[in-house]
Amino acid sequence: MAAARGNATEGLAWLGRTPETQGSPLFWLLRALARFLAFVVFRFRVETTGQEHIPSGGYLVVAAVHRGWMDPFLIMHALPPEPRIWFLGSGPTAFDRRWKEWLLHRVGGMLPVWRGGVGMDQHVESARAVLAAGGVFVLVPEGGISGPPDRPSAFRVGSALIALRTGAPILPLAIAGSGELYLGRRLATRILPATSARALLADEWGGEPPPPGTRDELDLARDLSERLHDLLAPVVAELYLRTADPPGRPRRLRRLTRLFL
Repeated sequence: MAAARGNATEGLAWLGRTPETQGSPLFWLLRALARFLAFVVFRFRVETTGQEHIPSGGYLVVAAVHRGWMDPFLIMHALPPEPRIWFLGSGPTAFDRRWKEWLLHRVGGMLPVWRGGVGMDQHVESARAVLAAGGVFVLVPEGGISGPPDRPSAFRVGSALIALRTGAPILPLAIAGSGELYLGRRLATRILPATSARALLADEWGGEPPPPGTRDELDLARDLSERLHDLLAPVVAELYLRTADPPGRPRRLRRLTRLFL
């Protein structure tokens, strides 16, 4: 995909500046517009819990499940607007229109990934830049929106590699209800207590990072991915039951599910 787009740039190379942690006037305007659409026009009802676990800044968020376009907005709703949140996101999905790429570059908040792109090191550097500035770097390890609505699909190892190489605190965040959207849809998020790669792997890892790109690092990343998955899966299942509407409830304007896809 990167080659087909003329070797599209990724991460910090695409952004061309230090990731900001404070919102610009345009950011605050778009945030107000998004909240108006979500809560007034679409009448979404979002239950958010666990906000007492949020650190002050400079941490990773590992979020699941990812089932639709509403998920980034749910993550932003659950976390404070500042320090700014930065997503490692799919370039093909976000940049299907040139105006969307221009707007995201202007407003900030996303660092793109292209399949067949420059590799893992660029994304680790993106995470480090956001963390060093005191921002929040969001990882969605499922890598796509397909999968059951009540449990996470298998996590890809890229997010775990970033967590291992940065050593940053990890804030797990569970999401439920976004797979089908309609007027008045109930959705839920829950923030779990902050943890780290070292804490999650304490029983089998002494904390010394393996050399980057080695089999030892990849094996450790796979173990970390599984532990993050196992940590979030039961919370997602519980939240999903809380978002399920009775079978007879009207589901008006169900085309919202595909609105930005």
